[in-house]
Amino acid sequence: MTVQQWKEALATGALDRQLIRLYGEKALDDAKARYGALLASFEETFGASCGEGARDIFLFSVPGRSEIAGNHTDHNNGKVLAASIDLDIIAAASPTPDGVMTVKSKGFDIDRVSIADREREKSRPFSSASLIAGVCDGFLKRGLPVGGFVAYTENRVFKGSGLSSSAAFEVMIGNILRRLYGAKIDNASLAQIAQYAENDFFGKPCGLMDQMACATGGFVAIDFADPAKPRVTPLPFDLSAHGYALCIVDTGGNHADLNEDYAAIPSEMKQVAAALGAATLGGASREALLAALPALRKTCGDRAILRALHFFEENERVSKAAEALVHDDLAGFLSLINASGLSSFCYLQNVYTVKNPQEQGLSLALALSSAFLAALPLPAACRVHGGGFAGTIQAFVPLAYTDA
Repeated sequence: MTVQQWKEALATGALDRQLIRLYGEKALDDAKARYGALLASFEETFGASCGEGARDIFLFSVPGRSEIAGNHTDHNNGKVLAASIDLDIIAAASPTPDGVMTVKSKGFDIDRVSIADREREKSRPFSSASLIAGVCDGFLKRGLPVGGFVAYTENRVFKGSGLSSSAAFEVMIGNILRRLYGAKIDNASLAQIAQYAENDFFGKPCGLMDQMACATGGFVAIDFADPAKPRVTPLPFDLSAHGYALCIVDTGGNHADLNEDYAAIPSEMKQVAAALGAATLGGASREALLAALPALRKTCGDRAILRALHFFEENERVSKAAEALVHDDLAGFLSLINASGLSSFCYLQNVYTVKNPQEQGLSLALALSSAFLAALPLPAACRVHGGGFAGTIQAFVPLAYTDA
């Protein structure tokens, strides 16, 4: 629709059903105001008209994600339990004939990426322009149609929150291209293109879990045994209906300058896998690791072995946690979440960076939360959230105690 038609639809309540489905009835007024502001910002930045008439405007929403279990297992062909959340990135976009992808994100400078000259963004990694270029390149490598567009975005998946702001942005660009130019591509393939953009253009080694959860939505169990065709299983579980909230707690840290810490985890895991004759730990076993332990200590080091042990045990926890959700075993599920958090702290070792051990916001948040939750009359859980080292923790809290 045109900008004016979208505004009228918001004002008359024509979009209420869709907005309630996304954000809940209590957040309807906020959602309507937010999309209204998005349309106004688009109009102010790009204009409501183009050429001889009004622009055709499309509205998009892509959720952030929360990893529920499977901490740092996806990049080694492991298993993950994830869920999309009601914090999202939204966009208003319109096609253009100029072959330029132009994106203005609220609070940031405008990005302009020429489709014909997209490769040069590889020389400018760690930028939103490199992500835009990478997604476009991923489409073209698969023979999918692309074209120019203008887009204005507003993002509540905050950078450094551990909610996958970069993955949400990548999936957003992919959705814009898919919708505007009619690409025949499913969500799993879109997630793979988003991962390609982050790996090859942005310059950050990551697995596929973030992009897959943002692209798919809902509670999902994902098995990356075949990374070209990950097995995605939706899980019909409603956390709020069980009287619980998922709280993401910001510890005040951020993920800046931590790329070496993140890269070391998959690198060390794959080093152990290679010593066991496999490409990734998904192709090895805990039994083989234990049998080779004396030699591995010399060739790979103890931290790499501990991280490999975390992988094997975490993989089993994911399967058990998914099974617990299917059978409505909330207490069993929360027990597994606590075990996942303990393994990340002790064996994966991604709760603080060894570069700056004096700053341990995640450790402190987990210590305080664990003591608080242990005193509750109902089961609860907390763990490191996302990639770790800084940012946020995750807590499953009975609704009556969320304010406290």
